Amino acid sequence: MTEEMDIQDVMRYLPHGYPFLLVDRVLSYDRGQQIRALKNVTINEPFFQGHFPHYPVMPGVLILEAMAQTAAILGFRDNDTTADDGNAYLFAGVDKARFRAPVRPGDQLILTVGIKRAVRGIWQFEATAEVDEKVVASADLMCTLKALG
Repeated sequence: MTEEMDIQDVMRYLPHGYPFLLVDRVLSYDRGQQIRALKNVTINEPFFQGHFPHYPVMPGVLILEAMAQTAAILGFRDNDTTADDGNAYLFAGVDKARFRAPVRPGDQLILTVGIKRAVRGIWQFEATAEVDEKVVASADLMCTLKALG
């Protein structure tokens, strides 16, 4: 079953807030398989003040973070839990990270994350970020579900 989620739904699943919430909407969710999400990149992002003032580019590490937040939503949904339950998905590793093109203000970043495997609380995901149907970044992500507090 494919589901969409608006920003209110996204905020129920992720513990992040402004300026670090990097997912605006979920375009599709297929339980146990894949999620596609959207990040609207605007010149109002606080990181553009310093990265770089005369040639604004979204930092690669924040593209990775957007992919990880998308992966966390997938994990939360598949485990029928949310951040409000006192849980968080934390990075455990990043492999094969590649950046192929800059992400600029005005771009719509489409984040696609699929589950490679999940064993004993460690999740492995494959993630891509696209702008205008062109891959701008990709990585294999490893996350773990942790109870907070």
